[in-house]
Parts: sequence; C-alpha cells; structure tokens
Amino acid sequence: KVAKDKAEAEAAAGPKIVTKNVVLADGTYATQTVYNEPKKAAVDDSTPSLRKMLLGGDVFLGTIVSSALTKLCLRSSDLPEISPVEVKAMTAKAVLVMCGVVKMAEVNPSPQKSSLSDCKDRLTLCCRSLLDPKATELLKPLILTEGRKSFSAFLKKIKDKETKDAKKDEPETPMTQADDLIHFRQLKAMSVQVGDMDLDDGSDLARATGYVDGGSLLENELSHVYPLSGFADPVYAEALVTVRDYDISLEILLINRTPNTLANLTVELATMGDMKIVERPQAHTIGPLDQITIKASIKVSSTETGHIFGTIVYEDTSTQERGYINLNDIHMDIMDYIRPATCTDEVFRSMWAEFEWENKVAISTSITELQPFLNHVVSSTNMKCLTPIDSSEKGSFLAANLYARSVFGEDALVNLSVEKKENDGKLAGYIRIRSKTQGIALSLGDRITSVQRELPESE
Repeated sequence: KVAKDKAEAEAAAGPKIVTKNVVLADGTYATQTVYNEPKKAAVDDSTPSLRKMLLGGDVFLGTIVSSALTKLCLRSSDLPEISPVEVKAMTAKAVLVMCGVVKMAEVNPSPQKSSLSDCKDRLTLCCRSLLDPKATELLKPLILTEGRKSFSAFLKKIKDKETKDAKKDEPETPMTQADDLIHFRQLKAMSVQVGDMDLDDGSDLARATGYVDGGSLLENELSHVYPLSGFADPVYAEALVTVRDYDISLEILLINRTPNTLANLTVELATMGDMKIVERPQAHTIGPLDQITIKASIKVSSTETGHIFGTIVYEDTSTQERGYINLNDIHMDIMDYIRPATCTDEVFRSMWAEFEWENKVAISTSITELQPFLNHVVSSTNMKCLTPIDSSEKGSFLAANLYARSVFGEDALVNLSVEKKENDGKLAGYIRIRSKTQGIALSLGDRITSVQRELPESE
C-alpha cells in the first residue's frame, strides 16, 4: 500500500497532459495537446554568494579576497584600538582562508585551472607578508600605498584612452562644403579684371575632387610597383599591385626593347596560396620599342602569405622564333589584410584559450630597450596594443597583448614577453601568436621574424 501511494504521488507530481480544441487561422477546428509540469519548489539555499562563487572554482576571486584580507590585517596593526592578540587572531584566520582557496583551486576543476600557479605565487607572497616580520617591513608600503597608486594610474590611463577613442568617433569636419563656389576660368566673362580671376586652378581641382594629398598617394603607389623582368630582357615588365580587401588588381606594363615586332605576347600567371586568378591577360602584338599595359584580377579568400609568379611568352615575327621570359615572384604581404582592432581582456583570454593554432617566435633583435622594441613590433605588424604601458616606468621585464583583425574577419592574438638580460643588456623572450587558422599564425610569425632581424645596429 505504501508503494502504491508513493507511485500515485509521483504520478500526480509528474507532467499532466491537457487536451483542448482550438480554432485555426482558416476557421477549422483542431485538437491541441499541452504538457503542464508542476512548478518545482524553491530550494532554500542560505549559502552566501561570495562563498558560492569561491566553491564554484573562481580562482581570480579567491586571489582578490586573499589580497583584501592581507591589506586588512596589515592596516589593523597600525590601529591603536585593536590589540596585538586580536591582530594575531585575524592573521591566523586570513592565512587559513588563503590555504582553503589554494586547496579549492587544486581540487575543483574549472576553466581557470591554468591560473593555479599564479594564484599560488600571489597567496605565498601574501602569507609571507603576514608571517615574516622582515617581509612585512619591506612589503607593507608596497601593498598598502604603491599598489593603490599604480591602480589609480591604471584607471586614469583607461579613462584617457576612452576619451581619446570617443574623440576619434566624432564625425570629421568636411574640407569642402557642399555650397562652396568653384571658379572655372573658361566660363568667366572677358570683362572680368585680371586681378579678380582665380589663378589657382590646381587648388580648385583639389577642392572639387578631394584630392589634397597627392604626394603620399603617389608614394604609396610606387611602393607597390614590382619589377618582373630585367632591362636586358627583350621585354621589360613591371606590375602595379593594388589590394582592395578581397581583390588584387595587377596593372602590368610591357615594353618591347627589340627592333622587331612581337606577336602573340601573353603573360601567363599562376598563384600559390589561397588566391585564384579571375581575369587572365589576353594575347597582344607589340611593335618595335612600343609598350602596352595589361590588367589581371586575382581573388583572395583568406589571410595568408601568397606568391604570384608567371612567364612571358611571345613570337618574334622577323625570326619566327618563340621566346620565354621567367618573371620575378610577387610576394603578397600579410600586412595588406591586417587591421588594428580592440577587444576586452575577457574576450582576449577567451579567444586565447579557444584558438588552437599557435606560432612561437624567439626574440632576436639589436634593440636593447623594452619600450622601443614593443613599439617597433606594434608598428611593423599593424596591430593594436591592448596592455596599457607607462613609458615613465623602468624595469627589466615587459609583457603585452596585441590584437588585430583581418579584412576576412579572422582574429590574430599576440602575446609578447620580453626581458632585458643583466649580463649583456640584450633582449630575450618569446612572441606567441594564436589564431583560428594556420595561415595567419604562420604568416604573422614570418613577418615578426623578418622585421626584428632586419633592424640595423643603430636602432
């Protein structure tokens, strides 16, 4: 009978099936079955939220709580209303809590398991500052005063950075208003005096087109011109490479340096990497000492270092001989696809734990200072430093996180850890690169290796 009553109670507590008739949108009737589950009784849990989070495996919170207890114990020793016996009892309880936090971090599996060694080091320092009188004398001003100053400077730097970023987001003032007048000399009446005429036509043209930085644009174009053959070859070729996110445009200049006509001249291109030729150059006929410009289009699908190579094939009409010219390779730089980006520390740590591809580069450079080396790596890789760095602080160790995103939406994470050796003054350490794909990790590693080795001794 007891078992029967128990079964009936469980059946009554289980989900109940309710069937009812409903009217559909078209006016017809249908039967609808609904499962109603009884509400579960609220569990009366009187465990404090702080203890619940600590037992859940929050190693960072445990470290912060231990640091706060250490500061309370150190401050209590300076208060006259607290006796030394009470201070010792408070210290014993604080050390007991620290031991429990370390034990919890060792036993409880959590996503922050990798931070166990850092937690042990920090709590060991806190225990020594409480139990060792000599350590207390040395560490007390650092923990109570210097730490607060450093944290205040850190918050001030973050606030200044947010203010600076907010100013960047403000809309720029247009250089030329929509209702500004543009004077055309050809449309002016002949009766206008010479002094009233606007002789600066170049300025008007620049205002009309917005082309006010022509020098830098020309310099940028010339930096992307690659010679494909030599001046001693029958056909001289050079290519202007223009990268537009997913597309690469090639403008190839061909100059016939022979006194003969070259027929069926074709530039046969091939690629290596995640690149595909969309538009191939057509065959042309070039007269003696003549030149033409042909175009080719290449589609890019991922951030990876690629190569473009090819051959020029032509027929000499006077000798009826077929000639071949092997072209120099065009090395596509990964910096054309990398854009500086920003993210929070939590997102950075999450992506760092998630990404599986890692490239570890040893630091080998002629730079002897930490801050200039970090600035050089940031500028050479077109990344953004997420770690606030105070140039006024001096030290022998530097660690920073760098972040960038490609035009294809791929994330690139870089952790730089470098120290200055005391014996020879050189920098040593490692730069670790992580990404979701292998191509960007390897290409970015090659880029960092090349830029740090190409530095002259003067830098």
